[in-house]
Amino acid sequence: MNWLTNLPPGLKSIFAKKDESEGDSLWVKCPKTGELVYRQELESAYWVTPSGAHMRVSPEQRFKYMFDGGLWTEIPMPPVMRDPLKFKDDKRYTDRLKAAKAKTGREDCMVAAHGEINGRKSVILVQDFAFMGGSLGMAAGEAFIKAAEVAVARKAALIVITASGGARMQESSFALMQMPRTVLAIQDVKRAKLPYIVILSDPTSGGVLASYAMLGDVQIAEPGAQLAFTGPRVIEATIREKLPEGFQRSEFLRERGMVDIVCSRKELTATVGAVLGMLMPASRGRRSKAVASEDVAAAK
Repeated sequence: MNWLTNLPPGLKSIFAKKDESEGDSLWVKCPKTGELVYRQELESAYWVTPSGAHMRVSPEQRFKYMFDGGLWTEIPMPPVMRDPLKFKDDKRYTDRLKAAKAKTGREDCMVAAHGEINGRKSVILVQDFAFMGGSLGMAAGEAFIKAAEVAVARKAALIVITASGGARMQESSFALMQMPRTVLAIQDVKRAKLPYIVILSDPTSGGVLASYAMLGDVQIAEPGAQLAFTGPRVIEATIREKLPEGFQRSEFLRERGMVDIVCSRKELTATVGAVLGMLMPASRGRRSKAVASEDVAAAK
């Protein structure tokens, strides 16, 4: 019997809250091995455990890791109609949105910011899985279009970091409409001759994978990320065949050409910076002093 079962109700609730609130814990469980990792060490390792598991991180952490000097300006997102279908399953959709907002402090799953990466102007759009599984709905679609518009206006690269379970079922066809709308926004970026780079994180699936997640000029995936349109059990039940181990993981897809690069989060900024250096002429963005000094040193 667990010793907590003998505690008075008041003390029991205190301990329960500590267990449930991962943000207050000094130790974090590795999703791959189950071992406990000291939070401070995990943060300094970009939230990559000793076993190599890439844990989910917030948009703010992504911006801090990616932008030069950890400096960025967040892009305000346009308001959208909430709950257009008055949807209700075992909970009202509006209640689910309120709970997700309370959990993340955001209006929806997409957060965008602009800054520089390796001296090149960049817009980064991050899909936050913590907000209703990063599901694609009207607000996410509008956010994507807004990020693309800012990228074109600033002559900046558009970098999208995906993490999603797919289209948001509570918005039905309104959610599915966002797939072609995001594709059209990508075409505007490409017509402006600006790079569109996709960073696939775990998991990226459903309508997101079937639209903007697979249209990058360069497809970069984090190690071990699950990338799938639908789950393996559904596929096996449909085709009545046993599928190979890890067939929906980034390494398997890299071997078959669906992903260009599998890159550890620790090396992600340098990799994206190198890609932007090849895709964007120096005149497109002001080169950072660090990059300029490196060029001078190389010339000598």
